[in-house]
Amino acid sequence: MMISRRNFLAVAGAAAAAAALTACGGSSSSTASSAAASTSAAASTAEGGEKIVKVALTCDTGTIDDESFNQACWTAVSGYMGDDCQYYIPEADASDEDRETMIRQAVNDGADVIVCVGYLYGASLAWAADQYPDVKFIAIDVTQGDIGTDAIPANCYCITFKEEQAGYMAGYAVVKDGKTKLGFLGGMAVPAVIRYGYGYVQGADAAAQELGTNIDINYFYGGQFYGDANITSRMEGWYSNGTQVVFACGGGIYTSAVEAALKNNGYVIGVDVDQNYIGANGVADGTYAYNPFITSAMKGLSEAVNTALADIDAGSWGDIAGSNGNFGLEDGDYIGLPTDADSWNFESFTTDEYEEVKGKIKSGEITVDNSSDDATKPTVSEFTTVNYIQ
Repeated sequence: MMISRRNFLAVAGAAAAAAALTACGGSSSSTASSAAASTSAAASTAEGGEKIVKVALTCDTGTIDDESFNQACWTAVSGYMGDDCQYYIPEADASDEDRETMIRQAVNDGADVIVCVGYLYGASLAWAADQYPDVKFIAIDVTQGDIGTDAIPANCYCITFKEEQAGYMAGYAVVKDGKTKLGFLGGMAVPAVIRYGYGYVQGADAAAQELGTNIDINYFYGGQFYGDANITSRMEGWYSNGTQVVFACGGGIYTSAVEAALKNNGYVIGVDVDQNYIGANGVADGTYAYNPFITSAMKGLSEAVNTALADIDAGSWGDIAGSNGNFGLEDGDYIGLPTDADSWNFESFTTDEYEEVKGKIKSGEITVDNSSDDATKPTVSEFTTVNYIQ
């Protein structure tokens, strides 16, 4: 059974992510951390299925509590497997050999299913799939091209998303909401982040053309998936010079955008999951003077992982193994902005307007360029100026 016809975004809640991390405890660099989550959904295996013994989640970079990409995937694994899972986090600047070491450790620790999270796992998967033919690999944001083999290995299932569609809707929405000075802060120039960013530029430009309004976009990759003083300083410069909203796209790098925004009455767009809860919690505990999150550009990471694990338990691994599920609006509700009242923080952009542009992408009336080549910038109109910063 392929991942299909399910509303990923409706089930990938931020509260569940926080609860899973609280339950499983802290991580340790280049080592494993056991999960101690709630009742396992995997306990009841469908008749004829292949009951999973243990799942490992290995991250290519970042932290497990990034409140975004890694955390969403770990939420799915720990929620599904209960105690029968571990995660593995690399040291900073990990190499392919380091990632292979984590996979080797996961197998030695008893994992029969390994969820490899992140594009940087490509080369390591080519080695691992051959080295461990009896292990099932679920690779998130990894394609055949990343793996570098003639075909996706028979014991590997790749899951990718059309992030350009989510980025487009976020850019379109904030410009229609009246913002004219925008920023994009990417973590690293990897394919998924590039697609988010280029979609954001295209959507913002489309809205600018509709309104006949000139807009400016600052565009920068921080080279890492976490915030630090240097990135915060750059963001403070943007906001103090008029930037109104920054799409913070790259795991924990959002912390720098949020810190700078709060000092300058600015705003942030979250990524991968609905990050509104971060702002809401900050206001509730007095850390934030206001909620800086306008919206989030989301993809269904948690449900994608959860559904793939369920397919294995149901005996349907053969239906997805050796393939790449690439999901966007044409395939279902896999991409979008959060529409819950608590997360809808636009001033004038309406949910009706959102559903209209979403429907046009879904029907094909709007086609979003899905290039992930950092050297090939999206074409924009005379209304849009993009400042690409090296």
